[in-house]
Amino acid sequence: MMQEFNQSSVTEFILLGFSFNPRTTPLLFTVFLMTYLLIILGNSLITILICLDSHLHTPMYFFIGILSILDLGYTTTTVPQMLAHLASQKKTISFASCVAQMYIFLVLGITESWLFAMMSIDRYVAICHPLRYKVIMSPWLCGVMVIFCGLMGIISALIYTVFAMCLPYCGPNKINHFFCEVPAVLKLACADTSVNDWVDFILGFSVILVPLSLILVIYVNIFIAILRIHSAQGRLKAFSTCASHIIVVTMFCVPAMVMYMKPGSEASLEEDKKLALFYNVVSAFLNPIIYSLRNKDVKRAFLKVAGWGRAPE
Repeated sequence: MMQEFNQSSVTEFILLGFSFNPRTTPLLFTVFLMTYLLIILGNSLITILICLDSHLHTPMYFFIGILSILDLGYTTTTVPQMLAHLASQKKTISFASCVAQMYIFLVLGITESWLFAMMSIDRYVAICHPLRYKVIMSPWLCGVMVIFCGLMGIISALIYTVFAMCLPYCGPNKINHFFCEVPAVLKLACADTSVNDWVDFILGFSVILVPLSLILVIYVNIFIAILRIHSAQGRLKAFSTCASHIIVVTMFCVPAMVMYMKPGSEASLEEDKKLALFYNVVSAFLNPIIYSLRNKDVKRAFLKVAGWGRAPE
């Protein structure tokens, strides 16, 4: 494989981006720029509030803080380059930069996928074992869970990237995407990619389906426990703590599963771009709103940090 890598003649790729009317480019640039700035603002605000307010130093908000950091890195890997390409005629990316972008994107994405599973465990312990919650979900255990997610991301992304970029690329060099994502890059390989399809499917199973299955099993147990709660108010409160997590997981994991687990021969590049935009940009934009900005604890922390007093109960 390394010999094939050394024989690659392509030194740079051209990212075609979105196939819209050129007249709409200024509008697209404005929309994506504003969305990216709001992503930075929302996720940075959540992270800062969690660091500054001691009332938010709980396992749930620790995981939300990590999620916000991942979303910041995730979008920063792709969106600034997409904006630069929208604003200029030059849409090239070097081979090395493409490899780096692909790897970093996968590391953060896979880490986030496993983080959702860890967050569901946190919700299970909080609802099913409330009296032992602080003992079980200790800072040490939370740290180990995050490290595990990171290691899964680093190792899985390395396998994905090595198998994709060790193929020979001898032209054409136009990637029909707005960043170097594995399925779009594999379309340009000058070799059979059936092995890569199997690698993508197997890894997709381990980094998307396994966390999703774990989340599903945990939430079945959570819902059984919620149904045993006698008071309607108690059931509603318990369910509301899970609803945000379910929405966020669905927005991120389902499009990613469709993207990475279907055979390359069945891939529609235009559909793939929309899916990637959804789980890369839209989910990162909505996560702070869905997860935290509508939360009373976060509102109270914001007013406290801003010096505007306490939020109404």
